Amino acid sequence: MAKALPAIDSARCTGCGRCVASCPPHVLWLDADGPNGMGRKRSVLHDAPGCTGCAICATTCPFDVISMVEPIAR
Repeated sequence: MAKALPAIDSARCTGCGRCVASCPPHVLWLDADGPNGMGRKRSVLHDAPGCTGCAICATTCPFDVISMVEPIAR
């Protein structure tokens, strides 16, 4: 697992999709509040084990809503 994972402030995320498009391992998705992809969209990390921790998503986000944080050990 990566040393740091993206933490997305979902309250501030606009759902622009730039982080999703820039993610090399394709572990980010756009999620919608409503059914069938309707409603407010926001980015979510859907595959934490597949994340490489490259931080491209955080540097690509124009709204500064993604920070890289150390995963909690279990």
